[in-house]
Amino acid sequence: MSRLIHRVKSRCASRSLLQAQWFSHVNGVHASPQMRAWLTDSMSLTKKLIARCERFRVQRLAQQHALVLADEFAEVALPRRTQVQEREVLLRCDEKAIVYAHTIVPLSATASDWPFFGRLGERSLGTTLFGDPRVVRGELQYARLHAQHPLVLRAAAALGVVLHGPLFARRCLYKRGNGLLLVTEVFLPEIKNIRQSQRN
Repeated sequence: MSRLIHRVKSRCASRSLLQAQWFSHVNGVHASPQMRAWLTDSMSLTKKLIARCERFRVQRLAQQHALVLADEFAEVALPRRTQVQEREVLLRCDEKAIVYAHTIVPLSATASDWPFFGRLGERSLGTTLFGDPRVVRGELQYARLHAQHPLVLRAAAALGVVLHGPLFARRCLYKRGNGLLLVTEVFLPEIKNIRQSQRN
C-alpha cells in the first residue's frame, strides 16, 4: 500500500513540474522588485530590451506544427491536447540570451487572422503585435517554471546548458479577428545582468 501511495505521489509531482501554476497577479510568484518590473511592464518587451543593449536580435529556434503543452491548450480554447502552430525564439542582447519566447496558434486560425505569423523569420513578433491596431491584448499571467518544465528544458537545450529553476515567466493571450495566439516569455538567468537604465 505504501508503494502505491509513493507511486501516486511521484506521478503527481511529475505532473506538477510539467504544468506550471499560473497567477493573474504578480504577487503570486514572489518576484524581486527588479524582476517584478520586467514581468509587469505593459510595453513591448522587444522595445525594452533594445533600449538596454547595443545590439538586439531575435534567434529563431523553430517554427512548426507541434503538440500543445499540458498547461496551454485551455488558454487557446482547445478541448484537449492537439497539434498547434508553434514558434520558439531566443531574444538576445549583445549576443547574450535574455528571454526564451514560445508562441502557439491553434491550427483552426486562418491566414487572415494572423497574416504575418508564418513570415516572421527572425523579426520580432512583439513589435508586430503592438503595431497592429486589430490585435486585442489579454491580461498577463505569471509563473515560476521548475527545471523540468518543458519550456525550461527547451531553453536549456537551445543554450546547451543546464538551467536550474525556477525561472520567472509570463504569458499573454492575443486575439485578432477570430484567431487566438498565446505568447509565453521565460526570463533567463542573464536578465539579472542586463543594463537597467534606458539610453538617453
